[in-house]
This record gives sequence, C-alpha cells and structure tokens, in this order.
Amino acid sequence: MDLLPLLRQQRAIAVIRAPAAQLGYEMALAVAAGGMRLIEITADSNRPWVLIDRLRTALPNCVIGTGTILNQADWQNAVSSGAQFMFSPHVDVQLIAQSRSIRMPMFPGALSPTEIVTAWQAGATAVKVFPVQAMGGADYIRALRDPLGQIPLIPTGGVTVTNARELIAAGSIAVGLAGSLFPLTMVAEGDWQSITYLAQQLMNSVEVRD
Repeated sequence: MDLLPLLRQQRAIAVIRAPAAQLGYEMALAVAAGGMRLIEITADSNRPWVLIDRLRTALPNCVIGTGTILNQADWQNAVSSGAQFMFSPHVDVQLIAQSRSIRMPMFPGALSPTEIVTAWQAGATAVKVFPVQAMGGADYIRALRDPLGQIPLIPTGGVTVTNARELIAAGSIAVGLAGSLFPLTMVAEGDWQSITYLAQQLMNSVEVRD
C-alpha cells in the first residue's frame, strides 16, 4: 500500500492508546465521524489486535494501523491483525526491512538527523520525528527540512489541535495526535460529540488549499 498520497491529503493521524477495547472503539468512531481516515491503535492498548480487526470492518473508509511496535512479537501480531500501517518509537532496521518486504507502510521513530537518515536509508515509508515538541516543535522541523528535505517527516509527541497547522506549514507531510484529540474528561464522560468536533477542527486547520 502506498500511504503517502493519503498522508498528503489527510495531514493528520489519530493516535489511540485505549485502556479498554470498547473505549478505543468509540474513540475511533468519534474521530472518523470528524473526517479523519488515518487511525492508529497503539500496541500497548487493551486488546489492540482485536480492536484493529474490529475497526477494519466498522470503518471501511478508514486506514487502520498500529503504533508502539517494539519487537518481533508486536510486528507479527500487527500483521496478523490486519493492521494497514505501523509506527515504532525507534529505529529497528530489521523491522523496517520486514515491513518493506511485504509492502507494509512503516514509520520508525527518530529524533536526530543521523537517526532520521538511517531510518530512511533502511526503507522507511516516512520518518516519525519523536518527541518533536521537546526539541522545539515547528522550529525543529524547519531546521531539519533544509538538509533533509527529501525525507517525509511526521512529527508526534506534543502535537495538538492548536499547533498542528504550524507543524504542517514547517514542512511536515502529516502529524500524529494523541491526548489533544482525546481529553481525559471527554473520554471518561463518553462525550464523543465533542471529540468529533475536535477532529473536525483539526482537519479544517491542516487542510491543504490550492
């Protein structure tokens, strides 16, 4: 699957770390209702592989992937569950190569220019810049673009509905959001309508206009 065109169109990925599978399901439905088509279920969620399989059926117009892939067991579980893309918080050349061999979009996490180039040369689809906000946010992305402009970057870690647009303007192909899309009080109260509204706000803010 070539995910880059959809990343350029959507510009944002919803990252769900669910303490309960049903909560994760509702969270995914809420952001999908707000127009988000790229949804990541982290491997450290409750019953993530069951949840991914369920969402593939419930949201056929969305692309459902996984994140926090740390090792071979996570990778194999993700493949078996039907995940359509993978994110990891680190650079593992072997996992990148395995993903490339089955045409699975893989986005390893990196921070320094050396790590980013290593991930890209190993065959990453794009590189997750994590944690971006700790390094200066949009200013760090702009600093990376000059020498590494050919590498598509997806910042995560501290990305919010408010600063997502600036990160896109700085040269990111897309951004990944977790807590900002899913405020704890809204999730606890099951206020899915408000989460849908946040997703709509986000999609409007990062929309690429001709």
